[in-house]
Amino acid sequence: MRVDVIHLGRIDAGTLQGSRHATERAFAAWRRLRASAWAARVYHCPMPLHLYILTGASRGMGLAMAQQLLQPGHALVCMARNASPALQAPAGATLAQWTLDLADGAPAARRLADWLQAQPAGAYASATLINNAGVIPRIAPLAQCADAEGLAGLAHALRVGLEAPMQLTAAFLAATEGWAVPRKVLNISSGLGRRAMASQSAYCAAKAGLDHFTRCLALDEAAKPHGAKVCSLAPGVIDTGMQVQLRGADHAAFPDQPNFAQLQATGMLTAPHDAAARVLAWLQRPDFGAEPVADVRQP
Repeated sequence: MRVDVIHLGRIDAGTLQGSRHATERAFAAWRRLRASAWAARVYHCPMPLHLYILTGASRGMGLAMAQQLLQPGHALVCMARNASPALQAPAGATLAQWTLDLADGAPAARRLADWLQAQPAGAYASATLINNAGVIPRIAPLAQCADAEGLAGLAHALRVGLEAPMQLTAAFLAATEGWAVPRKVLNISSGLGRRAMASQSAYCAAKAGLDHFTRCLALDEAAKPHGAKVCSLAPGVIDTGMQVQLRGADHAAFPDQPNFAQLQATGMLTAPHDAAARVLAWLQRPDFGAEPVADVRQP
């Protein structure tokens, strides 16, 4: 393999030739260069930045959180299947958008670990991981999800909603273990992780798993002298694409469909911008992590 020119934003055409392993090494080198470029920008900031890593940042509440996090003094890394042109870093802030599919969380976790390890010492005043990404598979009783597409949808929902958060959290905590700054992990859960609902087996299971994973993680971190603060937070009922899916489901397959339609009809849905503000306010509470499983609607 021959690498002619490596730019920080791309690898020139014709640079990747040869074996699969050589190609993987080239991409790893490219990622390290990009991490170094970010690190150089961060290093020259006059004050340490507050680092936020956010998944599911391209739409809905995730996009709203990203927009609100982009303020002077913040460094934001977004992970989503697509980059969002709506996100622009103001003066005094830094932004990176990583396009990846969290249905395959292991490469994303390795990339995060490599990137964090390349950051300069003392560059950040705090570090926070927000696991927000989630998907709703086919809305139907489990017995109606036994075909190839249905089974793939079940696996996809659990990988994005539970497996990837665990993998990213492991990478985040390991890579920042020696950072002498406050660290937080915020997992975006749901009331459906705490209340069963027909035709929602995979989504309910992913969110219930996220809650219990967070409880276990809180015990792990509490045993450390400077462990991270962690919380699995239900954000309320939000007017996003997921609600459109639920309202549009077949009533015969989804008995709760009229209830979701009623939420919209009576104005009970929270706008993504408002929901994001409430979640981020919870993140800044002095007692964040005191309860590993919480609901934004509680006092």
